[in-house]
Amino acid sequence: MIIKAEIINQPYSGQYQERIYDILSPWNSQNWTWIKFSNEDMTEWCGSFRGSGRDIAVSKKYNFVLVLTSDYLFKIDCLNGELTEYESQPQYQNLTVTPSGDFIIADNDAIEQIKSTLTEKTILPGPIKMDSIKFHGWSNNKLSITCEEFLNWSNHVELELDGQTLEITVKGSHK
Repeated sequence: MIIKAEIINQPYSGQYQERIYDILSPWNSQNWTWIKFSNEDMTEWCGSFRGSGRDIAVSKKYNFVLVLTSDYLFKIDCLNGELTEYESQPQYQNLTVTPSGDFIIADNDAIEQIKSTLTEKTILPGPIKMDSIKFHGWSNNKLSITCEEFLNWSNHVELELDGQTLEITVKGSHK
């Protein structure tokens, strides 16, 4: 079972057992991302994913891994490493998982929670209309987020997402 995943540089040939995750499409880029997976038994293996790497998140709650690239959002089963779902040409820029195992994803102007399938998404309402959303990591069950206020781009806003309630609040703003 996969317990950890990280984006790495292209490994040397034969360094890891490798699995290729490619979707046939005329719209594919020529870019690839390599992910090193660590299993419970401490074995490591590598996955090659189509597109430039953006982010990765592992959820023990749902037993799957999300890999976000410029070309696809891949859903990988933690138990067997199989590709179970994908979304083409995602507009998402940020991906994380809450300490309780819920996936949070964002494009430029919306933050969403992904549940057990990629089609099962819930938009998390924000306190303002957001643009240029960026995730900055977790601290004490709070996700630090920055964005610009939509149509007021000189207003740089710091937000927090509560990992339990999934409520987004304003932490501060700078003009």
